[in-house]
Amino acid sequence: MLVSAIITEKGGDIVSVQSGCSLLECTQVLKQHRIGAVLVFEGEALCGVLSERDIVRGLSTEGIEILEKPASALMTRKVITCSPDIDLRAALKMMTDNRIRHLPVEENGQLIGVISIGDLVSYRIKESELEAAALTEYVAG
Repeated sequence: MLVSAIITEKGGDIVSVQSGCSLLECTQVLKQHRIGAVLVFEGEALCGVLSERDIVRGLSTEGIEILEKPASALMTRKVITCSPDIDLRAALKMMTDNRIRHLPVEENGQLIGVISIGDLVSYRIKESELEAAALTEYVAG
């Protein structure tokens, strides 16, 4: 199964903030959308990813005052992306190797969605269940 199947099924909604958005506002966006990370833009350019973990780490080192700082203060600047035509296993490997949980998906230089590790695990389980059902049917049939 390809990443494009996930984007097709879940949709290409992209939740983002501008780099100057306060971290407090970012937490409200995360809560409102029930997500674990947002993409951070400077104008039209993707410049980072901000996760709940980034915010928690910031709080633990700098205290509550960190929430007044902009998203750019804590975001991960090295944004790793994938294309929609890669296999789920390859996407999982990218996430594991880079120790990330959210992966923006780009096609022809255009951002078309974001997948999470949870999305990949869910689809991998579905894929395994389909394979098991096919094998059971083959053996029984």
